[in-house]
Parts: sequence; C-alpha cells; structure tokens
Amino acid sequence: MTKSKLIALLSNGLSIFGGVIAVVTAAVIALLFAFTILSDHSNPYLGILIYMALPPLLLVGLLLVPIGMYRRWRKMKAGEGEAELRWPKADFNEPGTRRIAAVVLVGGFVYIAASSIGAYEAYHYTESVEFCGTLCHTVMEPEYTAYQHSPHARVTCVECHVGSGADWFVKSKISGAYQVYAVLADSYPRPIATPVHSLRPAQDTCEQCHWPEKFYGGQQKNFHHFMYDEENTPWTTSLLLKTGGGDPRVGETGGIHWHMNISSIVEYRARDEKRQDIPWVRVTDRSTGAVKVFENKEAPLTEEEKATLELRTMDCMDCHNRPSHIFHPPDHSLDVALQTGRIDRSLPEVKVAGGDALVPFEGPYETKAEAMEGIATYLSDYYRENWPEVVEKKKGALDTMIREVQDVYAHSIFPEMKADWNAYPNNIGHFYYKGCMRCHEKGMEAADGTKISTSCDTCHLIIAQGSGETAELASSLAGLEFEHPDGDDDWKKQGCWECHLGTYP
Repeated sequence: MTKSKLIALLSNGLSIFGGVIAVVTAAVIALLFAFTILSDHSNPYLGILIYMALPPLLLVGLLLVPIGMYRRWRKMKAGEGEAELRWPKADFNEPGTRRIAAVVLVGGFVYIAASSIGAYEAYHYTESVEFCGTLCHTVMEPEYTAYQHSPHARVTCVECHVGSGADWFVKSKISGAYQVYAVLADSYPRPIATPVHSLRPAQDTCEQCHWPEKFYGGQQKNFHHFMYDEENTPWTTSLLLKTGGGDPRVGETGGIHWHMNISSIVEYRARDEKRQDIPWVRVTDRSTGAVKVFENKEAPLTEEEKATLELRTMDCMDCHNRPSHIFHPPDHSLDVALQTGRIDRSLPEVKVAGGDALVPFEGPYETKAEAMEGIATYLSDYYRENWPEVVEKKKGALDTMIREVQDVYAHSIFPEMKADWNAYPNNIGHFYYKGCMRCHEKGMEAADGTKISTSCDTCHLIIAQGSGETAELASSLAGLEFEHPDGDDDWKKQGCWECHLGTYP
C-alpha cells in the first residue's frame, strides 16, 4: 500500500475522530499517572479515571481508526465501479508496507503491554482500602470511619470481605456490580443492612490469623465507667474472661471459644434478620455424635418457623459481628475520653451534658453540620447557665470538651445514612446489647431438662470492682459477686442492655 493511498484511507471523519480521541485520552492518562506518582495526596477518583474509565475510551478511539478506514475503502471501491470488493494487497517487498507493519506491530505491542499493566493496577486498585472506603463517600462513610478506628485498621477490606481464591473474588465483583448500580440508582438501604448474608465463612478469613484451637486460659479486661453525677465518679470492673479454646487431641476444650465448633458443632435458628432473637439452639458432640436441642420454652419456634428459618452453624461472626465497623454508643465513647484524659474530669457533669448534646431531647440532628453546631451551642449554653464559674475558670478545658464531644459524634453517628450504635448491635458481651444472652437467657431448655447456663461466671469472673484507684478496688481471684454502682439489686431482675441504652437516661 502506497503512502498516498494510506493517507486517502485515513482521510475520513470517523478515523480522524477516533485518532483524536485516542491521542487525547493517552495524553490525559499519561498526565494523570505522572500526577499520582509525583503527588503526595491520593484521590480515589483519579484511580478510577486512570485504570478503569479512560483505558476503554482509548480502546474505542483506536478501534474507530480502522473502522473508518474500512468504510472509506468500501466507498473508494464503489467509486471505481468494481462488482467485487477486494482487500488491499500487503506486499512486504514495498518499503511503505514494511513501515506500516512495523508501526502496527510496535504500537500493538505497546498497547497490549500498557493494557496488561493497567489491568493489573486496576485489579489492585479495586482491592484497596481507598477504593472500598472513599469512592462512594456518603454510602461508605460510616463503615470507613469506624474501620479506621478499629482493631483491624491495618487489615485491608478484601482480606475479610473476599479472602484468597478466584471463586470468592468473582463473587465479590458480581456483588460489587449490583452495589454500583444501587448507588447510581440511589436505591441502597439507609443504614446498610446487616448481617451480610453472602459473607465468606469466618474459617476462611478470620481464622487465617486467629486460631481458636490455639487459645487457652483467660484474659483480663478492665472496664472503666463514669457515673452521671457532678464529680464524674469513676467505677471500674475488672473481669477475667474465660477465653478458652484448646486442641481436643490434647485435652478438653472449654471457655468462650468452646462455641467455635472445636469439639462440638453449635447450630441455631434466629427469628429475626439481625439474629438478635435466637429461641432454638442445637449442639452436636463431634466425638459421640450425641445431639441436644435447646428451645426457649417461653417463646418457642412454631413448626413452620423451624421448617423455613435458616439453620446457621455458629462461627466467629456470630459473636464478633462488629470486628472492624464498630459504632460505639456515646456513653462508652465519653467514658473512654474521660479515662484517657481527652476530657478534663474536673469539669462537672460531663456524662450528663455530653450525652444530652449528642442525642438531644427534641430529636436527632438531621445532618453532621447541624450536629457540630448544635453540640457546641448546647454545651456552651449548659455550662453558662448551670456552671458559670466553669466558663470563667476552665474555658480552655470546656473548649476541648466541646471538640471531643463533636469528635465522638463524627466517629459514631451518621445521620445521612441513619447509621449509629442502635442500627448496628455488637454481640460481644451483654452490656449495651443482648449479645451473649441471645442464647444464654432464661428459658433455653432441652427435652431432658438441661438448661443453657445463665450464670455470670460461666464466661467471666469479676476479680476487682469499685470506685477509686485500681489499688483501692475490692478484689478476689476467686471471683466477686457483681456490685452495681448505685447499690441496688435491680440488675438481678433485668438485663444490663435493658437499662444501658448507650446514652444518658
């Protein structure tokens, strides 16, 4: 093919249009790629453009060039009046043909190499925390914010949500495609519904780092609370958690991790979507095959419910259901701020004022901006009206408290997504939520009269408790009977979660 004929074939609107698209797109990709390398700041939308949006546009531009040439060739042939269309002859004895072939081969190799690198980078980008957490900012803001302040903040999202292997990778991308549609169509739920029914089994993800069979004995955990009084009186409870676990080949398994199907298989049926109402539990001994079914005698499942409700084998996520996306109640967050000194304990009624500022009596804030302004206004007015001497003498401490309470709100309450501690119950413990007591409540009984234990010391021992410094607390390694800070026995008649709702009563 002569040079003049090649120019004639390229001289058409479609090829020129495709060439312009390809050149401009390639230049934009190169500039954006250089910017990401030289810049200290990352942007999720640049990644989308560089690795996902612009490469297909570049390919379209390149394809339009030969398509336009082919259409031009057909018209040229028709103009010569030939009845039969013939493909151009490629005579490699012609220097022009060799040059064209060399350009096509080198260009094709460069494009394929660049596309391969781009596809590899696109794969890794879609697996990144930045992509998962910040691309759909409004939708994922609650989960991403909670994740950044969780014990798993250094574990990437895909290690838990996808794991290794091609099959779950494909499933996650199919699920992700629908989620993209839901965001574009504004049809996603607010808050995002949990539990995630398509989540990969915990044995394939959690147990790559955490191995129940290798856990033994107990762990000490201290809970620091502050009362709703003028002095913010501290109250500490120190528990010895019977973590347990163990390898059945070398001894009896026990403790909390007994539930993890080491020597027995634990299954249950939940009456509700959030798995908070569990009236039916089945335990199967692995060594003997013995089966025991426990049912809530006060509210048993109907035969229809037994036939239709999901039979789920208990795993890590049934108790550790908020391992990374933890939405702490305001009461807990204020306790932590007081304990760590981020809020000055000498300020009076911190728990009262802070709780009321976070969750106003007149109703929740509509937006985060409204919340930030409302918290500052409420706390300033509260201390000005009730503690004017504090405003005068501790202005700096009060300003710090206002910022900390605003920070508590920003990390745990998201009005645009209707996400907060009430929307996402945490099944560890039984203080703010029913948690363990979903199964360990009164009335869970087998046919032979065996009952699921409701005793406090089944999973933990109170080894110290009281007000004041740690050295002043009442303590006993044999275990203490729980003492409520108020000194009454009402706690024996109801669950902790029924009174402790997460904020000032």
